[in-house]
Amino acid sequence: MLSRLKHMKPTSTELGLVARVAHLHKSYGDTNTRVNALTDVSVGIHAGEFTAIMGPSGSGKSTLMHIMAGLDTATSGSVWLGETDISQLDDSNLTVLRRRRVGFIFQSFNLVPTLDINGNILLPFELDGRAPSREERDWIDRLVAVLGLANRLAHRPHELSGGQQQRVAIARALATRPDLVFADEPTGNLDSRTSREVLTLLQTASREYGQSIAMVTHDPVAASYADRIILLNDGRVVDDRGRSTAEQISTLMLDMETSS
Repeated sequence: MLSRLKHMKPTSTELGLVARVAHLHKSYGDTNTRVNALTDVSVGIHAGEFTAIMGPSGSGKSTLMHIMAGLDTATSGSVWLGETDISQLDDSNLTVLRRRRVGFIFQSFNLVPTLDINGNILLPFELDGRAPSREERDWIDRLVAVLGLANRLAHRPHELSGGQQQRVAIARALATRPDLVFADEPTGNLDSRTSREVLTLLQTASREYGQSIAMVTHDPVAASYADRIILLNDGRVVDDRGRSTAEQISTLMLDMETSS
């Protein structure tokens, strides 16, 4: 796939990708203090798949996610969400794109404390200045039921457990049926049982609803729930593999850290 990206320049749709980057470089600092966070990264996120982006601390995985999500800019290279080259968009158009086509799930939940759960779930529509359509309302009702939030809609975030708050964050991220959901260490603040529940929900969103998900994680157990694992080290993609066990992923991570 990477050779095709280099030589043929096919469209994302032709490649079956919901997002991709080509020859991506990201550096910080001036000539004397430059740090290369990403070096010539070309990779895509498959539509309808649950992809884990992994690597040790400082590997560039969070930088890659932030650039793909339009939260940061590349030093050079191209970034597409579908057929939109987001590296060419100004800040105002990037804001609209993130609001309408991208969902986010964060480690710290990022719920609005002054809004009830219903208000938090509907926040993307509020920010877009519109109410959900009937079809979207039906979809949200379905999400609320599946996520077990029906009797929590009038509560405030502080009245919910960490796992329940992350379920609200998942519902909010999926509410607009975005092109791609980015999950940044979504189980980092959860216990092991609740983490498994959240990861199973993300897996279900991909398998049953066709949602494209890219999850940044350092946790081999979390990554084992994904359909595909992209491994970064020192700002480069060093492995790209299908579903793997937590033990296999742990061995890869250990080998990577030992050889670096």
